[in-house]
Amino acid sequence: MSLPAEAYKEGQILLIDKPLTWSSFQAVNKIKYALKRKYQFPKTFKIGHAGTLDPLATGLLIICTGKFTKKIPEIQGQTKEYTGTITLGATTPSYDLETEVDATFPTAHITEELIRATAQTFEGEIMQKPPVFSAIKKDGKRLYEHARAGEEVEIEARKTTIYEFEITRIALPEIDFRVTCSKGTYIRSLAYDFGKALQSGGHLTALRRTKIGDFDVTNGITPIAFEEQL
Repeated sequence: MSLPAEAYKEGQILLIDKPLTWSSFQAVNKIKYALKRKYQFPKTFKIGHAGTLDPLATGLLIICTGKFTKKIPEIQGQTKEYTGTITLGATTPSYDLETEVDATFPTAHITEELIRATAQTFEGEIMQKPPVFSAIKKDGKRLYEHARAGEEVEIEARKTTIYEFEITRIALPEIDFRVTCSKGTYIRSLAYDFGKALQSGGHLTALRRTKIGDFDVTNGITPIAFEEQL
């Protein structure tokens, strides 16, 4: 359902269900150009998203337009919920499927009891190192730029909060989970650290953001469907 041009200028919060392989930037651009085409908005038309999703993740991307772009920091600070899959027994440099497996580990000792008990140790305030393949800046360059250039970088651990870490399916080497966490939590790092805590290895093989605060992906729409409905 399309709204009058003035509504988008005044400000809207759009719930977008980002497809797999799309960058957050691509999703914002799709919405931006669809709105510009429909309403002939000037180049100064404001639009932005409230929290990046990796290309290999799907799910809730909140896009704010017009005056509501001022709400972005507030939305970014809200609790986030994700569901996904961790594959045990192997690690990758990016902690997900962006890079190839670089090491393998035993999994024969891992039981359901061990998995559930270990998951509980991650709940609460934890220290976490962001993945080396991330967009955080260090020495004027993004970490992934250092990583791709083969440069060793010292990454400092950051404080983050895991409110819930629920294991929803165990079919080794795969484990499905649901997690709620604070701003700045890297689920890829959680997958890596979880594998390590199990005396094995782990990497993220699927991720979906389902909620940000009270906003739910079930009320979301894909960028292409948004464009078609305009």
